[in-house]
Amino acid sequence: MIDLRLLREDPDRVRASQRARGEDVALVDALLSADERRRSSGVRFDELRNEQKQLGKLIPKASADEKAELLKKAEQLKADVKSADAERDAADAEAHELLLRLGNLVHPDVPVGGEEDFVTLETHGTIRDFGAEGFEPKDHLELGQLLGAIDVERGAKVSGSRFYFLTGVGALLELALVNAAIAQATEAGFTPMLTPALVRPQSMAGTGFLGQAAQDVYHLDKDDLYLVGTSEVPLAAYHMDEIIDAERLPLRYAGFSPCFRREAGSHGKDTKGIFRVHQFDKVEMFSYVAPEDSEAEHQRLLAWEKQWLTSLELPYRVIDVATGDLGASAARKFDCEAWIPTQGKYRELTSTSDCTEFQSRRLSIRVRDGKQVKPLATLNGTLCAVPRTIVAILENHQLADGSVRVPEVLRPYLGGREVLEPVSR
Repeated sequence: MIDLRLLREDPDRVRASQRARGEDVALVDALLSADERRRSSGVRFDELRNEQKQLGKLIPKASADEKAELLKKAEQLKADVKSADAERDAADAEAHELLLRLGNLVHPDVPVGGEEDFVTLETHGTIRDFGAEGFEPKDHLELGQLLGAIDVERGAKVSGSRFYFLTGVGALLELALVNAAIAQATEAGFTPMLTPALVRPQSMAGTGFLGQAAQDVYHLDKDDLYLVGTSEVPLAAYHMDEIIDAERLPLRYAGFSPCFRREAGSHGKDTKGIFRVHQFDKVEMFSYVAPEDSEAEHQRLLAWEKQWLTSLELPYRVIDVATGDLGASAARKFDCEAWIPTQGKYRELTSTSDCTEFQSRRLSIRVRDGKQVKPLATLNGTLCAVPRTIVAILENHQLADGSVRVPEVLRPYLGGREVLEPVSR
């Protein structure tokens, strides 16, 4: 959530942020009104309570005649205090509910617009000319079947659409990717973490995933637990309700977890293969830093993502995501999109978001710097979303006979194998 003081002091900035996101601007004025009622009812409650205390001191000293009148007044004050207390609680609850619906303030440099209004910041690598090499590229599913690596038919039989099995070298390729990603993260100073896949409502809400993203979240009604769509959720909630000493910052974690997404609203999109699925594994970077360091940390996370994609020898571009395509928690987001040959376009492989103080305020995570205690900043960045990375590797490194060249960074994790060969079934 944002700082209420900032809302009171500069409501036009918050309105502009909501407008840029394509969200309800009227929410700002509703929140200002609720906040004013919350504060005024709080003042009234304090005044009545003080009057009640003063009256309580007078009653024992009063004469019999005065005491009766004072007791009558005390009864009325008791009712007034109870009413003011209820009014304060109601206004506080309303203000809190409205505050939770408000997105983070977008960074002033974020391009304004919708999904297609991003700005390309840089492009890396060379897109292969398969025509010049004398063959038509196969898509990842055909390659995966030739290699005995991907089985979507049995995935659908067992679990339904958008589920799959990774088999043989497919399973080994996932393990190689995860181990290589964790090795890079560990070398960069991240603490490896294996995180819970089920979290409580306060953890999911605290990271901002029960707002605009709620339709994509799986909920277990019987247990009131949520399946995470990313280990960002448990990593953000890891220090919930804690005060962290400033000298411990930055704290950096690399979480490996299964991820579950309903993919609501994606009917008809990426239905073939394993690019858009309901369950996948991912290595996620997560940072806790001082608020003034968040922009620099954002660039560091992006640099680690670029290092990873470069090590996989993939052509990719970096985009500055537009305001209307930001998640509620993000003030700014960079995506790294790899070239997918059979689609003839770049597709998102990693993203990194600067959430500033938005999540830490919701999760009550603060930093102690001397005598000052204040919210800190949180940031997240995908290092390796496994299925999409497999898609990009198979398609970009395929050879004419259906085999796939293994990037050098992965070879130590695949027993030194340089090429994945087709198998006969």
